[in-house]
Amino acid sequence: MKSKTVLEFSDVQAISAAAAAEATKNSWAVTIAIVDDGGHLLHLQRLDGAAPISAHIAPAKAHTAAMGRRESKIYEDMINGGRFSFLSAPELKGLLEGGVPILKDGQCLGAVGVSGVKSSEDAQIARAGMAAIGL
Repeated sequence: MKSKTVLEFSDVQAISAAAAAEATKNSWAVTIAIVDDGGHLLHLQRLDGAAPISAHIAPAKAHTAAMGRRESKIYEDMINGGRFSFLSAPELKGLLEGGVPILKDGQCLGAVGVSGVKSSEDAQIARAGMAAIGL
């Protein structure tokens, strides 16, 4: 039997706080979602001024990153490159940049999804959050 590393509540809190700090520092109104390795929502934070739709998009991006074990931008790039069949992939709804998997020792622990500003800025916020736990 193997053991696996999992996100603890303190990890989720640290990721959320650091991601929110990055967004606030840049005056970006976003929603931040954190999911476990199965794409199940652990945390959702909609900052003041964030559009209501971002509360749906951020978890979808996180879910996609966790389930695919890769950044959601990869799917966006494939679709933009003409591989439209990914639009029908089951369980992958957040096919936009801004979902980043949380990887440690080659294993996916979950993902962070952010929505509300430019997609590259969403990803920047997600990575800032993950840096809080050394990843």
